[in-house]
Amino acid sequence: MKSFLPYILIFISASLAAQSPEDALRTAWFTQNGTARFMGTGGVMGSLGGDITANHINPAGIGLYKTNEFVLTPGFGFNHNKFNYRGTDTLSNKSNFNYGTTGLIMGSVNKGGNRNWNSSAFAISVNQVANYNNHIQFKGFNNFSSFTEQYLEELTKDRADTNAALSNYIFGSSLAFRTFLIDTTSGPGNTVTGYQSLVPISTGVNQLYDANTRGGFHEIAIGFAGNMEDRLYLGGSLTIPIIHYERDLTYSETDATASTTNQFKSFEYKESFTSNAVGVGLKLGMIFKPVGSLRLGLAIHTPQWLSYTDRISSSLTANTETYAGIKNASSNALNGGSAGERKYGMITPWKAIASASYVLREVNDIRQQKGFISADLEFVDYRGARYFASDNSTQALQDYYSVLNTTIKNTYKGNINLRVGGELKFHTFMFRLGGAFYGSPYEDDALKASRVLATGGIGYRDHGMFIDLAYVHAFNKDVQFAYRLNDKPNTFAEQSGNRGNLVLSVGFKF
Repeated sequence: MKSFLPYILIFISASLAAQSPEDALRTAWFTQNGTARFMGTGGVMGSLGGDITANHINPAGIGLYKTNEFVLTPGFGFNHNKFNYRGTDTLSNKSNFNYGTTGLIMGSVNKGGNRNWNSSAFAISVNQVANYNNHIQFKGFNNFSSFTEQYLEELTKDRADTNAALSNYIFGSSLAFRTFLIDTTSGPGNTVTGYQSLVPISTGVNQLYDANTRGGFHEIAIGFAGNMEDRLYLGGSLTIPIIHYERDLTYSETDATASTTNQFKSFEYKESFTSNAVGVGLKLGMIFKPVGSLRLGLAIHTPQWLSYTDRISSSLTANTETYAGIKNASSNALNGGSAGERKYGMITPWKAIASASYVLREVNDIRQQKGFISADLEFVDYRGARYFASDNSTQALQDYYSVLNTTIKNTYKGNINLRVGGELKFHTFMFRLGGAFYGSPYEDDALKASRVLATGGIGYRDHGMFIDLAYVHAFNKDVQFAYRLNDKPNTFAEQSGNRGNLVLSVGFKF
């Protein structure tokens, strides 16, 4: 049995299913994505420039452009997951199309005015910062806790009477109460003294968690950079994050015994969840060449402000045998036939990137350069994510988000990610290798999480046209929770496996 930091959450009558701390990680803990040249070198772009992906990493890098360029980057990903939940292994796979940085750069040479500024460049690009397409499935035997205990906690902490239990928690506890999966306990004179779950935890249940997720974190970047005497490059980009996330979840518990008289056979909970957000942010950076072949870079990504709209529908079917038979209930039936909706805001964590590159034969004519080696150090303050309620929200909801933010602060930590890579150039052909390490965002050392990348690629450039191909292989470790409880340690699945990503970039200079 695995333990985890306790989650101190409050429950709100008539609320939708609450956010959990890992929802915040969807906007922060992911590996870099971009053009095939960028991906083949391990995602190093803090001090290199000369690639449209710089618009999303260090916008000073677009200041190296003195001509125009258009780039298109399609890709294809392969997900191979392995989960171990309470001693049982489960495999799941999912593949999908994706894309990297695609857009337009317009560079121009300064022929008048302040001659200290040699050139400037404008860029507009879009990038899939994170890909949410995945299949998460794990199962195992559990005689310690049950999914239904979160309903008991909710009803007990709210001191809910039976009318509230029937109608105030239509996306969770009310479904369990209406199907008799959760029922009352009685005292003298048949007075209601509390609530109980019919799940026989002491003899154990077989649990199954199965979720298909889709969508992505997309980012539009509008950037501008200037070049001072081919030594100092300054740039900034206005970013517009656009997020779409879907999850179709099926969770079930089945009696692990052969008994037909213990008043429980099984239950199945289904949930359809969509989340959409749009926001704004800013990225600022500089690149400096202290000597001919050395480039130093620094970039700051401000927190992005996001406005969310979530929709959720849920249903529950329970078989309590002789107690109440087979019953089912749905949130739509209790919500006028419609999915529930909630609106709220979020501020993502900030980032800082420090980088250094050594260019082999650094000359103004890039066609004569022989390659480079580069490294990025990136700090991400994962604990800095913050939720906030909409303007017309109740005080109870505002209090909830305050407690959730405290939980996020106590659950996560800031961490440093490392990326290294290089390129060798042989006239019109280029060969690239790289690697990256993304450390755990969790404060609790019991939660083992990391992402290790091995990358490689090739490229061809001639007569204003280029084609790049890269492959990225990621070795992933993470944890997945089927449910969260406040009154006892939580159990979770250990996730391992790998993800492959094949990326192609085609570009034209004009």
